[in-house]
Amino acid sequence: MNRKAKILFKETWAGVLSETDSGYMFEYLSDYLESDSAMAISLTLPLQKEAFTSNTLFPFFDGLIPEGWLLDLANKHWKLNIRDRMGLLLACCNDCIGAVSIKPFNENE
Repeated sequence: MNRKAKILFKETWAGVLSETDSGYMFEYLSDYLESDSAMAISLTLPLQKEAFTSNTLFPFFDGLIPEGWLLDLANKHWKLNIRDRMGLLLACCNDCIGAVSIKPFNENE
């Protein structure tokens, strides 16, 4: 199952995170990169045109997923497997503390 997420930085659409058959890919939007206010969402994901790829969910995004009792609550409420990191990210990280938030990607946008 290939899923995508909109990555927002301070309410501005900064990039797209994709789950692929071979792992994960994060890519900044060209409009965001060309913006005077563009900032990297993480030190480990600096501004660049080339996509980042990884066999596992990037540590920055994985760190946004709740832990402990909040993860247990998400597991019970949405019936998500705790190993489904992309599913947890999409379900739980819509309104994160900090500048980055995750929204479901709509192909029509």
